[in-house]
This record gives sequence, structure tokens and C-alpha cells, in this order.
Amino acid sequence: MATKKVEEAKVEAVKTEAKKPAEKKAAEKKAAEKKAPAKKAPAAKKAPAAAKKTAEKKAVVVVEFAEKQVDVEAVTEACKADFKANNKGAVRSINVYIKPEDNAAYYVVNGKVNGKVDL
Repeated sequence: MATKKVEEAKVEAVKTEAKKPAEKKAAEKKAAEKKAPAKKAPAAKKAPAAAKKTAEKKAVVVVEFAEKQVDVEAVTEACKADFKANNKGAVRSINVYIKPEDNAAYYVVNGKVNGKVDL
């Protein structure tokens, strides 16, 4: 009986040793997966800059004076239109000065040409 137990123990030891290489391979595989960088998903194509600009919300700026309201963007567009009607060339930069007490907006285009628009 004692020999049977010894033999069974030896068989059991052989079985566990046979399992060890498989377990080692599994452990090595897991370690390799941890070390290897994960594959990145392909980057989405970036939208053109023009599309981003249209998605942005615009601020509405209104000047109130003596019970009048003046939309700043509308005044700027009126200044650009006045410049184009009276001058040749493109508007690269524009500075607008609203003077409510004169009921007018003064502008300077491209740092050179100035004009006046009635509100």
C-alpha cells in the first residue's frame, strides 16, 4: 500500500510537471502582451479649419445709448460696405469706433483709409 501511494505521488508529480510548461507559456504570453504597446485605432481625418470656424458660436455685441441699440457686427459690415463702395482694394484689417452722441461710426481700413457711417 505504501508503494502504491508513492507511485501515485510520482505520477501526480509527473502530471504537474507536464502542466508547468503550458502554464509558463501562458504567463509569458500575458507578460508579452503587457509589454507590447497596444495598437492604436486609425486616427480620424481632421475636419478643415473652415468647418471648425462655422461650428463656433458668435457673440452678439450691442451698444445701448440714449434709448438706441446698435449691433456692433452690423455696424462693422456697414463700414466694410462703405469702404468697398468708395475705394478699391481688399479689407485686411478694420478698426471701428462707435460714437453714439454723433449717431455715427468711424472706421480705419488697413491702417490708411478712414471713413464715417451714420447709424
